[in-house]
Amino acid sequence: MAGSWATFGVDLHVDLSRTGSGLRRGLTDALREAVRGGRLAPGTRLPSSRSLAADLGIARNTVADAYADLVAEGWLTARQGSGTRVAERPVPVPASAARRPRRSWGPAYDLVPGTPDLASFPRTEWLRASRRALTAAPNEALGYGDPRGRVELRTALAGYLARARGVRADPEHILVCSGFAHGLMLLGAVLRQRGARALAVESYGLDVHWGLIERAGLGSVPLPFDELGTRTAELSELGANGGGPGGTGGAGGAVLLTPAHQFPMGVPLHPDRRAAAVDWARRTGGLILEDDYDGEFRYDRQPVGALQGLDPDHVVYFGTASKSLAPGLRLGWLVLPPGLASEVTAAKGGADWSCGVLDQLTLAEFITSGAYDRHVRASRLRYRRRRDQLVAALAARAPSVTATGIAAGFHAVLRLPPGTERSVVRAAAWHGLAVHGLTSYRHPTATPPPLDALVVGYGTPSDSSWPGALEALCGALP
Repeated sequence: MAGSWATFGVDLHVDLSRTGSGLRRGLTDALREAVRGGRLAPGTRLPSSRSLAADLGIARNTVADAYADLVAEGWLTARQGSGTRVAERPVPVPASAARRPRRSWGPAYDLVPGTPDLASFPRTEWLRASRRALTAAPNEALGYGDPRGRVELRTALAGYLARARGVRADPEHILVCSGFAHGLMLLGAVLRQRGARALAVESYGLDVHWGLIERAGLGSVPLPFDELGTRTAELSELGANGGGPGGTGGAGGAVLLTPAHQFPMGVPLHPDRRAAAVDWARRTGGLILEDDYDGEFRYDRQPVGALQGLDPDHVVYFGTASKSLAPGLRLGWLVLPPGLASEVTAAKGGADWSCGVLDQLTLAEFITSGAYDRHVRASRLRYRRRRDQLVAALAARAPSVTATGIAAGFHAVLRLPPGTERSVVRAAAWHGLAVHGLTSYRHPTATPPPLDALVVGYGTPSDSSWPGALEALCGALP
């Protein structure tokens, strides 16, 4: 029969009708949940196996084996002379949903999405490209320079983006910036100057981006979301009273999308909805801001081309080296519609003050030499292998958890049983994991019902630490 046993001040719910390994698992689960839920505080000394066995009326070996299991998992510690205790664990401070938030605790493994495997940065190839670029650079390249960025990099990007992402790019209409956030700040300023009052966004995304939009003097209005991605047909409804979601009259509105691989949900925007977004932009004079943050990483399907290729006059294409190489390079780029290029260039300023010339020249050489393609191919294989290992581990150890959004990128959404997200995030922290729940990526005014899930990035750990991170993750899942 099932019993609720008050031992050392804590109720343990154990089904005593079980026998053998079933009883052992039941006791292990009950103790684990008591620790996970905070009913057994860090440092609490547990009774001896003999004493607890006598209280529960079960074999001493069953208790000893349950203790051993939890010691191996990291929930308990056992030292001769001090007995068995609840392990000391840092308590995390909730982080913002930024791709690389600050933390006041030290996790053993970082599974927050958005950062690549920095240990695999191609240092040797980058150094070679830097030497070649510096040797070939004219003296004038070391001056203040064109605010659009070095022509060598803009030319290299135009060729690469056309070949790899289907972007229709002219070097004259490419602007180099210091990453996506910098580009969004520039566009926000231009839209505000044009009279926009709001920017349509996706229901799931990053609060740091919504914050940048608000600091530009614009509101952020979330569009509905379902299994086919963002419902772009609602763009017309948002603009019914003002010609666009920004309420800008005849000037049209603007929308920020991640169409190739929605962040964080991971679904590509359905073709009909891609067409609807472009049709809306043409009809109203609206503007689509396309964040192609991980466009190079596709595994189980053909690459989804950039939305910009459908209409370069109404789409601003955002690209970055932060996912393919490293965020510390602070290099991104905008492919701008001809009618917008001069305004965004003016917003950046009279000189290229934000992006180092040597890094721009190095990246240009890195692309034209073929080293960039080789690095992306190697990274794609590495991340696909990790993705496959994650899926296999879930199937073996947490079959109730489903991984979605895994056909591309280097993060996965792990769907959890209803009502369990908060407890799983807390359990992950006890296992030394930095990981975010899906709730932290949901726009405050979004209409879709909340889903319980983890957003797990598998790019950050090095190859040597990935097995340990995967083991810890499985230990925290229900």
